[in-house]
Amino acid sequence: MSQHYLHPLFMPRSVVVFGASEKENSVAGILFSNLRKSGFTGKVYPINPKHDQLYGERCYASASDLPETPELALIATPASTIPGILDSCGARGIRHAVVLSAGFREVGAAGVALEEAVQAAAKRNDIRFIGPNCLGVQRPAIGFNATFSQGATLSGDLALVSQSGALCTAMLDWAESNGIGFSSVISTGASADLDFGEILDYLAYDPATKGILMYIEGIRDARGFMSALRATARIKPVVLVKVGRHEAGSKAVASHTGALVGSDAVFDALLRRAGVVRVSSITQLFASAQALSSHIKPSGDRLAIVTNGGGPGVMATDRAVDLGVKLAALNPDTLDKLNAALPPTWSHSNPVDIIGDAAADRYSAAMQACLADENVDGVLVMLTPQAMTRPTEAADAVVAVAKQSSKPVIACWMGEAQVAEGRQRFKDAGIPHFSTPEPAVEVFSYLSAYYENQRLLMQTPGPIAKGTDPDVAGARLIIESALSQGRSVLTEVESKALLSSFRIPVAQTLIAREPTEAMLMAQQMGFPVAMKINSQTISHKSDVGGVRLGLSSGHAVRSAYSGMMTEVHNRVPDAKIDGVVIEPMLVRPNAREVLVGVTSDPVLGPVIVFGTGGVDVEAAQDRAVSLPPLNRFLVRDLLNRTRVIKLLGEFRNRPAADLDALEQVLLRVSEMVCELPWIKELDINPLLVDEHGALALDARVIIAPRISSADRYAHMAIHPYPAHLVSTWQLPNGVDVVIRPIRPEDAELTQSFVRSLSEETKYFRYMDAVRELSQAMLVRFTQIDYDREMALLAVTVVNGKDVELGVARYAINADGDSCEFAVVISDQWQKQGIAHKLMDVLMDVARAKGLRKMDGEVLKTNHRMLKLAASLGFKVAAHPEDDSVRYVSRHL
Repeated sequence: MSQHYLHPLFMPRSVVVFGASEKENSVAGILFSNLRKSGFTGKVYPINPKHDQLYGERCYASASDLPETPELALIATPASTIPGILDSCGARGIRHAVVLSAGFREVGAAGVALEEAVQAAAKRNDIRFIGPNCLGVQRPAIGFNATFSQGATLSGDLALVSQSGALCTAMLDWAESNGIGFSSVISTGASADLDFGEILDYLAYDPATKGILMYIEGIRDARGFMSALRATARIKPVVLVKVGRHEAGSKAVASHTGALVGSDAVFDALLRRAGVVRVSSITQLFASAQALSSHIKPSGDRLAIVTNGGGPGVMATDRAVDLGVKLAALNPDTLDKLNAALPPTWSHSNPVDIIGDAAADRYSAAMQACLADENVDGVLVMLTPQAMTRPTEAADAVVAVAKQSSKPVIACWMGEAQVAEGRQRFKDAGIPHFSTPEPAVEVFSYLSAYYENQRLLMQTPGPIAKGTDPDVAGARLIIESALSQGRSVLTEVESKALLSSFRIPVAQTLIAREPTEAMLMAQQMGFPVAMKINSQTISHKSDVGGVRLGLSSGHAVRSAYSGMMTEVHNRVPDAKIDGVVIEPMLVRPNAREVLVGVTSDPVLGPVIVFGTGGVDVEAAQDRAVSLPPLNRFLVRDLLNRTRVIKLLGEFRNRPAADLDALEQVLLRVSEMVCELPWIKELDINPLLVDEHGALALDARVIIAPRISSADRYAHMAIHPYPAHLVSTWQLPNGVDVVIRPIRPEDAELTQSFVRSLSEETKYFRYMDAVRELSQAMLVRFTQIDYDREMALLAVTVVNGKDVELGVARYAINADGDSCEFAVVISDQWQKQGIAHKLMDVLMDVARAKGLRKMDGEVLKTNHRMLKLAASLGFKVAAHPEDDSVRYVSRHL
């Protein structure tokens, strides 16, 4: 396995300290002292031209004087010196650094300019760095303490990543007294170079890290952050607290959708897609650290509460209800066991109140019964010291029972002096323990939510429905025409044309520029009709008298035209008016009005919004948001998070609305924002939905020039389906084949493909006797991150159904420069050039991604694969660790 490119930064064998001194009250002095005292066995070179020696050892004047090239530079000198120091590091061959110095963007314009100079120096010297203005980095397992934090840090398997150095020091101080250790402590500071995304990538690979805690104030690279967060959270629990808000600015938002969505709601949507748990306070982050360090893994959210006091039980229940944690419904067998072990006055329900005089044996019996119940996913056990209570003996009983169960046990021993020894027993046993009920319930809630989120992400959407492809080129022409005229707002007609380009049903719309023309159009359309002002500058037509409904005669239409023009002109004298829009008054008595919209977050990019529609949309405050791209599973999740979903079913003698049609509109809007980066805001309000389908009555689109980028999806936080990679090809026998990237909806297709492979082909591909893919493997193979991997399918149609002929895939290695490939072809479709074609296309995609090398492992008995590799220019060599395998590689 290739070494991660950040390995020298977090596991250095030698370091150099710029600014090192013996001053105990300086950042550089404390940093240098910590390195000497923390047990780091690597070489430490101090650099300070003012000293010949420090602590009796040689101090160097510059990097050029060093006897060897250290792997890592630690810099704690005045801000103005940093660019020059990075140049000297580059000249010495040092490629990694931690810049602890302050005095950059946080001090104003001059600091911003200096930070840009630091970035430029790092780039020209090929140096990756953490900081500036950070606490530093720790790896306690190797005694590496490159921070200016006081106190010791215990070694453990949690990683702490924080933008706040002060938060790091507080967390470390708390953790030491609570016996919690860390694999890494990383203070990112200003993140002028390395941001959360690349650091998460490293921690995902790091075998010493089992869980990750994060403190975030803001992110810079949304794509990198989201990609790394999703990949990491699939294999390790991630709990984070995010504070602050993105500045929205003082400019009024021009559409309903923009007014509804704040950046914090968007960040929550991002975390939902990643399956990560967000806590709201530092106290809750501390509590989560305690729980993660004990490796508790709830399989669900059904909690049993065992308590010797009714009041604390009620407090815990209230908090559980607040957080949506379910109180477990105890089985009859469990109730029988409790009846036999507890006095008649026990609560006979959950919470299980075992009465104030409960001794250790009563705690033991109640715990055993609850943990054995299949309806219980975890137990919160509580104690308040009363006259007959023996807190330490009760704690020992709880510890003994907890060791016999795989279900999580969380303790809450309330009080102080009388329960201190009992809490120590929990600490020694690795059982999360708290002094009040609320944080105990919160911890169970957060961890059960994490594992539930991951379970939901394992769901696979059904096969994608065949449909008409959107007219992307036509949609772009509409936008480009408006931009060429200097406009940022599309008219209603243009907006509806844009929707039509993506096959979203819209109401018939005609433009009339004088009263008689309006009357004739209405007569042709059929009465009654609606009339709306047609203007490039008026956002909300009804607010300025620009809407007339239910016009049922030619006379009414002509009168409405004149009256509307007068009223709108009086209210908005400077408005640019281009006649009116005439639409039919649709008679759909069962229709519900919903809103489908798009807004653009300054960091996370486009966001899709769904909720209650109509003129009272702001007052309703019913909306849910999700990050595109969407699939059917994500669309249903989005719908189910709103109140209006209840109205879309059968309601008061109205038939259920066509949710499939609504789903299709949301999927088409998702396509729009992926393929049209110019869209900044979009409102479809109202979108009528009834048993007959969905229809957009009104639409408004705000656009902006696109920032030039080689990445066509640079505006997206999550890389969408790369439709531009779809191509067609023909086999020598004339069979047409589509070569395209895999998508989540291909789960069924992929499973059928694997089942169809011969035992030999399966063994050659997976190096194991795989019969079919597990659900986890199926998700892993079909729900890929196109930013860091690619899978290309060869698909044809047989008897009206898609059939997978073969697949070639690569995954980017930890070095970020190379990728590992694999290819497999269906037995009945082999020897027709499919593998060669798939690999040619795959290598082209890898080159376009900037990768320089492709490699793979092939069983030495797989002669056909080795022959294919040689024909494609791969070099074949013996594997350094396994004689049954051959290593193949080539430069791209």
